[in-house]
Amino acid sequence: MKLKEIKTILTEIKTIAFQLPDGSLVPNHFHVTEVGKISKDFIDCGGTVRHEQVANFQLWEANDYDHRLHPEKLLDIIELSEKILKIGNLDIEVEYQSQTIGKYDLEFNGKTFLLTPKQTACLALSSCGLPNDKLKVKISEIQKTTSGCTPNSGCC
Repeated sequence: MKLKEIKTILTEIKTIAFQLPDGSLVPNHFHVTEVGKISKDFIDCGGTVRHEQVANFQLWEANDYDHRLHPEKLLDIIELSEKILKIGNLDIEVEYQSQTIGKYDLEFNGKTFLLTPKQTACLALSSCGLPNDKLKVKISEIQKTTSGCTPNSGCC
């Protein structure tokens, strides 16, 4: 989800809820402790220099059970962050504490924000010698294109 999308959603909803990938909800007394811009410059395993930026939200829960973050307050925090940090319409990454800090992508199902798992990936598969995907072919197609090898040709 991009920053512009969440801003639109926040103007249309009455309460904010975040759901973890296992279906459980982040306790509704959570705080958004950070809204920021994270820049990452790196070289992938194929030697390509890369630059990524995301808008980052950090969710945190404490023993402040009476605290509830309302959509208009989060919208205010986002807009201040955009202005001060010059954040553009970036993809949103959400951090939330579990065993360690988990990083999630963000989606919305019409009622609840969904924290969706992020995955690592090799960005230079061809440079590493790894196949992009398993090649899927029909055996009947292989037999049609194979030439010179028949049961009695001596090639097997």
